[in-house]
Amino acid sequence: MSDFSTNYIREDHTLGEALKILNTISDEMPERPLTLLIYDNEDRLTGTLTDGDIRRKLVSGTKLTDTVKTCMNTDFTFVRKNGAHYHDISKYKYLGIRLLPILDKDNRIDRIYDLTKLRAILPVDTVIMAGGLGTRLRPLTNDIPKPLLEIGEKPIIEHNIDRLLSYGIDHFTISVRYLGEQIVDYFGNGHSKDASIKYVHEDQPLGTAGSLSLIDEFHSDTILLSNSDVLTTLNYEDFYTDFVNNGADISVVTIPYRVKVPYGVIELDQENITAIKEKPQYTYYANAGIYLLKRSLIDEIAKNEPLEITDFIEKQIAEGKSVRTFPFWGYWLDIGKPEDFENAQKAIQILESY
Repeated sequence: MSDFSTNYIREDHTLGEALKILNTISDEMPERPLTLLIYDNEDRLTGTLTDGDIRRKLVSGTKLTDTVKTCMNTDFTFVRKNGAHYHDISKYKYLGIRLLPILDKDNRIDRIYDLTKLRAILPVDTVIMAGGLGTRLRPLTNDIPKPLLEIGEKPIIEHNIDRLLSYGIDHFTISVRYLGEQIVDYFGNGHSKDASIKYVHEDQPLGTAGSLSLIDEFHSDTILLSNSDVLTTLNYEDFYTDFVNNGADISVVTIPYRVKVPYGVIELDQENITAIKEKPQYTYYANAGIYLLKRSLIDEIAKNEPLEITDFIEKQIAEGKSVRTFPFWGYWLDIGKPEDFENAQKAIQILESY
């Protein structure tokens, strides 16, 4: 989401004025789509207009002094504001649509998405855990919280937020504790990111699930919970659609971890050998620290009491809830040790290309 006020024009302005705006956009913001958003006296979106539309009208005899209202496209594509609805934007991209307005019930613009920079629009709220001490990374974390350690040219946590923004996720809550004021100062309310960023402060370590009890308001029915010190090329749209299509209550991203035994392994039934497997390979699934869960489950968490996410998930399994795994074979790195931090510096170009 970005500020597209430069692309706005009132419907009683002329085509000549519209061309001047388009020329300004082309000269000063060459990456900006050359589409004008036309509104009436009550700030309702009534049409769109492109450079090509204007040129075709001029060839057919329209004058530059005519109003944009006489030439605008009134059959434009938009999405109605609904925080709980998932929008598959691939169909819009296929049609060559670059700007996608989100309109309220009165047809006023709530926000504009630039589809050239967006992977999806996912109706989820994100909670990022950023309160850890980062003791294994000391002395790097003596005066800086681990989430603000820079990988390449920006902090670890900012890489995560920017990737989530590319999936149309723009409501964040960051749980902070150790040197948390630095994180608050860095991001503020999220305005510079065209996002909403709020914070919860843990007076004592509450665990990944326990901190959820401190959040008073969510905008979506699905919550994405993530550690702040993970770098990944995870496709969040695939993760979300798998979660929804399978009716899960909780889904956990897992990293397949292969172990190859360099010897022949004997399988036993008491003292009897039942099989001999030569240098077998086993696959285990490690917790990646990224979860999706239904918002309603958070109501079960006791306020301000420690609770680890693993204990919370085991409780949901015991109660018969649908808890799924989402195996991920792409790039994933948990930055916990100095060597992880060094590896992240080397891999950052790979990350930014996905």
